[in-house]
Amino acid sequence: MKRNAIEDLIKWKSSEERKPMVLKGARQVGKTWLMKEFGKNYYSSYVYFNFDEEDELKSIFEVNKNPYRIIELLSMIAGEKIIPGETLIIFDEVQECPEALNSLKYFKEKANDYHVIAAGSLLGTLLAKPKSYPVGMVNLLDIFPLTFDEFLEAIDEPLYAYYCSIEKEQHIEEIFHNRLLEAYNYYLIIGGMPECVTSWVKYKDPARIARIQRELIEVYENDFSKHNGKVNSGRILMVFRSIASQLAKPNEKFMYGAVREGGRARDFEEAIEWLVSAGMINRVYNVSKMEHPLSAFDKLDNFKLFVFDTGLLKHMAGLDNSAILLKNDYQFKGPLTENYVLQQLRGQFDIEPRYYSDKNSEIDFIIQHGTEIIPIETKGGEDKSAPSFKRYIIEKKPEHAIRFSKRGYLKNGLITNMPLYLARKMRDLLD
Repeated sequence: MKRNAIEDLIKWKSSEERKPMVLKGARQVGKTWLMKEFGKNYYSSYVYFNFDEEDELKSIFEVNKNPYRIIELLSMIAGEKIIPGETLIIFDEVQECPEALNSLKYFKEKANDYHVIAAGSLLGTLLAKPKSYPVGMVNLLDIFPLTFDEFLEAIDEPLYAYYCSIEKEQHIEEIFHNRLLEAYNYYLIIGGMPECVTSWVKYKDPARIARIQRELIEVYENDFSKHNGKVNSGRILMVFRSIASQLAKPNEKFMYGAVREGGRARDFEEAIEWLVSAGMINRVYNVSKMEHPLSAFDKLDNFKLFVFDTGLLKHMAGLDNSAILLKNDYQFKGPLTENYVLQQLRGQFDIEPRYYSDKNSEIDFIIQHGTEIIPIETKGGEDKSAPSFKRYIIEKKPEHAIRFSKRGYLKNGLITNMPLYLARKMRDLLD
């Protein structure tokens, strides 16, 4: 399976400003595979060190600050010479050894000709506390579950080749439109977790997918108590388990009282921050104005929470596959569709998506692209009704206004309808 992040790592390797690289992302999104694949294909060799499996490694970093001495000892352990620029040094589960994470500073300052890449579970929660890692001394790269385009390449290469060829306002033939919509429905069920996608390619067994998703959620919930630091693990669990029911509410806004009766911000703020930092949930703020710069208008107490993988949200909500595949309308279709669109939009634009909601109107997502503000409406079917969206367009006449739905790719006045399967190509199709 191919991952788009390889392109980012190739650029990192050749960059004159290269620093040691740290990969962030939830457990099981493919960080270890990515580092090894990168080492195998773009270096003469790689050496791999796992701080969870090899406890004795920690002593090297506890007593040594000199990167050349560290390299000498690591070479002995690996049984091969580590050559600058030719050997990729991989530190995995680096959160288990804070001294190894901190050593990246010394590599940057004194031995930057060595190429070092590190990753670990819940690293984001460590990186949220600047004292615990070398600020400004590392490059950071977020790794997410497979996006729709990566998923499509894994399950149907010829269809993926067609998908890549789609250009701005191109007519998409019905046969391809229907096949891509089918792949989109499969993505809602399977999601982008590498283990789920690999299992589907190999076995085509939905029962196996459901079992993997259930086991992944159990792993995550166990992590809450193991790596939570000072944050109450029970509250982290309560927030995480409440997300599907929060999204099922008419306005989807996160309510502390829906986690626990009488719950308040001060009870659950830290738990939410922990989950966001861990890469487990995506937070989308409501803005008071749809103007540039968007983040200046964030209502910090008014937001929605989404799950980082749509397949996992589908499993957490208890949605049956037949609802997605056979019904035009089903409970939870709106939230699942929004979760999918957000998952595809993340990382495409410099500013994270927001949404707009007041007493009279709601717009699902707002994107800032340069100084341009783009309103986005998401529809799980072919429905076109969206009074707030249309009213905003009439009043503001934005350069771009996007409706994602199951309808074909076409421009209708000021609104561009993009099929849901094109969400990952949105930025490319704007230009």
